[in-house]
Amino acid sequence: MKLDTFNNSWYHPGGVIKRTMWYFINAIFFNSYIIPFSGFKCFLLRFFGATIGEKVVIKPKVNIKYPWNISIGNNVWIGEGVWIDSLGKVSIGNNVCISQGAYLLTGNHNYKKSSFDLMVNDVLIKDGVWIGAKSIVCPGVICNENAVLSVGSTATKNLEAFTIYQGSPAKLLRKRIYDNEG
Repeated sequence: MKLDTFNNSWYHPGGVIKRTMWYFINAIFFNSYIIPFSGFKCFLLRFFGATIGEKVVIKPKVNIKYPWNISIGNNVWIGEGVWIDSLGKVSIGNNVCISQGAYLLTGNHNYKKSSFDLMVNDVLIKDGVWIGAKSIVCPGVICNENAVLSVGSTATKNLEAFTIYQGSPAKLLRKRIYDNEG
């Protein structure tokens, strides 16, 4: 690699003042234990341009890169220690659970170029998806309706609807079937 040739001047994630303000807000109110209240966190995300639905729960120690690149539906749980690396767009549907320590990744570097160019691809998590604890969703991945990414797994390719994936890279394990809900 020739890191002295690295240049991501094409990438403009927001103005310097906006990014600096968010850096401190994120450090104080999100990536900490200071404010445990989800309602206040949702207010801050909306203020910085995120689209946030109703009944969103955001636990402590969540790290969010750029909220203006995030859309979150209704009835979403974001667990403790989740990292939403929103260099690109991150869209989270309704009734989604992102468990503790999960990582939603939208950026990477091109290993085929000596200049190590930045690459950005969006992540789409559709309704009813469960991303297990310590799992990783890689750039460009679509997690289709009601898919499950098991604990510690890595989604490098799209997840089919109503399926359970496990491993690194994640492999289809079986269909997701709900028991009768009485």
